[in-house]
Amino acid sequence: MRTASIQRETRETAIRGVLKLEGRGRYQISTGVSFLDHMLELFARHGGFDLTLEARGDLHVDQHHTVEDTGIVLGQLFSKALGDRRGINRAGYFVMPMDETLAVVAVDLGGRPALVYRDLVRVRKVGDLDVELVEDFFGGFVQHAGANLHARVLYGRSSHHKLEAIFKCFARAMKFACSKDRRLRGELPSTKGLL
Repeated sequence: MRTASIQRETRETAIRGVLKLEGRGRYQISTGVSFLDHMLELFARHGGFDLTLEARGDLHVDQHHTVEDTGIVLGQLFSKALGDRRGINRAGYFVMPMDETLAVVAVDLGGRPALVYRDLVRVRKVGDLDVELVEDFFGGFVQHAGANLHARVLYGRSSHHKLEAIFKCFARAMKFACSKDRRLRGELPSTKGLL
């Protein structure tokens, strides 16, 4: 079983995370930002990951440190759980309709961090979440997971649906990218011989 646990403490946040890649979509999430909790819960469920995340941050200042550092810890968890990444599919993508909204996410766990993010959300908040911080969350994730991530809403009306579609796509793209291909067992998914 590929699992990882991380405890990360700074002057701004204290975050504990546990991840099981071959999970059953079970989760226990508490970040102090309810809408972020909701997005991470559906990420765990749709990815089939067992995920525990408990974050305490300086929310009296604003949400930035908590949201970004949660992304960092999630990236660290995946990097640690994937180990040397031998035998994984490495890349995955998913297209998700969420009622009137359509989103696509593609991910490559090839070791080089890059993020392209377009959510088309035009409001400052969805629920209690400062929307501009979602890009920071994914930025933290890609830097620490060693991942390329492209996330884009193609169209939609509801801001809630736009973000939910992105997180569901993210979950399913990660599920495939992390999964192992029996034919490639023991092989590094790169012609370079190094990730």
